[in-house]
Amino acid sequence: MIKLTDFRTELVPALDSLLSMKLRQDIKEPALQAAMTYSVMAGGKRVRPLLLLAVVQTFQASLIPQSLPAAAAIELIHTYSLIHDDLPAMDNDDLRRGQATNHKKFGEALAILAGDGLQPLAFQWLSDLRFADTVKIKLIRELALGAGPLNMVAGQVADMQGEHKALSLAELKALHRCKTGALLKASLLMGAVICELDSKRTAALSDFADHLGLAFQIKDDILDVTSTAAELGKPVHQDQAANKNTYPGLLGLDGAQTALTTELTAARRALDPLVASTDISLLAAFLTELAN
Repeated sequence: MIKLTDFRTELVPALDSLLSMKLRQDIKEPALQAAMTYSVMAGGKRVRPLLLLAVVQTFQASLIPQSLPAAAAIELIHTYSLIHDDLPAMDNDDLRRGQATNHKKFGEALAILAGDGLQPLAFQWLSDLRFADTVKIKLIRELALGAGPLNMVAGQVADMQGEHKALSLAELKALHRCKTGALLKASLLMGAVICELDSKRTAALSDFADHLGLAFQIKDDILDVTSTAAELGKPVHQDQAANKNTYPGLLGLDGAQTALTTELTAARRALDPLVASTDISLLAAFLTELAN
């Protein structure tokens, strides 16, 4: 059994080293390389790549080394989405991960292009993986579906259109299953593809991902209300200022805490079909972190 803290301590430096090396290798234009690297290497918890790697560790740990570039590809997509979300036309944020947002550092035009560059580069890295072509095609499809107009991008559109409009709880959940949950889900399902899991195990991970994604967003909404900018590395109380729909705004802070507990409990139960044959402690540890 491997602890999440040890797993993160071992793999985040390896992931960061790979990201840094491949960004230098694959981006030749100096200004573009600087802008793309700035946001990718700005820190962050690397939750999405770690979820992919946690599935691989759980079911076929020997594949961790050749899975690292797939995990890195997910981080490129996540970073592109943050760069574009921070733009003045979107959330208009000045601070991300404790430092100036990309458009504040490099200007809007180069920030847009940095995001534009990160997105196709992710799929280039997936196409270069040392896996069978059938596996690579499935990985590319999972990431494209999670990040594309059916999911993450659609969620961002719904978020923008929902400003100044009161959403129901069902509408808010649907929004965040796309905006936040879809890329988390893609990360887990890409791990399932790498391990070539059967339909039962993949379905359990998919159910786990649905509840994990909502829990992740609820916790983020709570922290926006209860934390300081120094603690989060980004502005707080931004959602309320932008008239965004949030769980505390809809349910109150206590109600949001209850909703978080409900989703974490459901996520843990979703792993039950795996328990008989698999040590699910590493995956369950992500829930413990959110609870704390």
